[in-house]
Amino acid sequence: MTTMYSNTLHKFTFVLLLTFLSTSLFAADTDLLTQYRKNGIKNIEKMLDKELTQEIYWENYLKNVDTTFGYFESYDNVLACDKTNSKLCIYKKDDNNSYQLKREYSAFTGKLQGDKEREGDLRTPIGIYDIVKKITKVDSFYGPMAFVTSYPNVFDKYKGKTGQGIWIHGLPMHQERDSFTKGCIAIDNTSIKCLDKNIDINKTVLIIDKELPEKQHSKKEFSTILSNLFAWRYAWIYNDIESYLGFYAPEFKRFDGMDIEKFTKYKKRIFNKQEKKTIIFNDINIIPYPETDNVFKIKFKEKYRSPSFSFTGDKVLIVKLEKKHLYIITEK
Repeated sequence: MTTMYSNTLHKFTFVLLLTFLSTSLFAADTDLLTQYRKNGIKNIEKMLDKELTQEIYWENYLKNVDTTFGYFESYDNVLACDKTNSKLCIYKKDDNNSYQLKREYSAFTGKLQGDKEREGDLRTPIGIYDIVKKITKVDSFYGPMAFVTSYPNVFDKYKGKTGQGIWIHGLPMHQERDSFTKGCIAIDNTSIKCLDKNIDINKTVLIIDKELPEKQHSKKEFSTILSNLFAWRYAWIYNDIESYLGFYAPEFKRFDGMDIEKFTKYKKRIFNKQEKKTIIFNDINIIPYPETDNVFKIKFKEKYRSPSFSFTGDKVLIVKLEKKHLYIITEK
């Protein structure tokens, strides 16, 4: 473990400790301080990790959080496409951490209704996407610029969808066009320039749905998901293989095609090493997946350290929530 990473971990743990000590849950708990006094910070990390699996912490944490579109730690902008009403909207986080409508554009989408399934089916996908990059050198048919989306995403690939090249772009500069696209989202050229000025693509999530949500999603759902997420992490850190595998659905298939049977054998080999691990989740974003029942996309930054492996980067889980328990369908 590098010195920089170790310092970051210690700072994170200390801040977390102070946060817990400031709540009523720990205000009268002298055992926590006694454990720290006698054995140091390492001895109580497990206790703190366990507390992160409790819904009561997350219920308190989410009291003043806007969950209209989901739970966000790293997205400042929500770009929402309403296919039924042919509009693309920008919602920006204000000083109160609420997402307010800032711009609304008329939009063209695919010629045919419904979710995209295959290459050339003339449908705009329904789902949750990142904006991968902005292109300014495009054919004049696409207007002055285009934004490339991450279609097909992890869930799309899990479901066997095909196709690529789903963009948000402008309108032809020197020719007429139909009032629909082959699957992209098209807005007029003044609007595409306005969009460019109003979003940071690295802090923007694109949600394409049949219609926009009319009310906030239940905070209770998000507190349940977050407590489950950290229970999965707890089992992972402390080598509880049975609890860990209990978070995976029977139909699980990893991004590379590994099914639940092979995944189980693979993870048992790793857990049998009984290695000490450090696992930190940051920039957690949880979004209800459009046109599904109780399916969510979770994306976060993961820092993983063990004697045999290190990883720092994005982690994506597609999960379903059933009877207050989280089941991972696919991951990358």
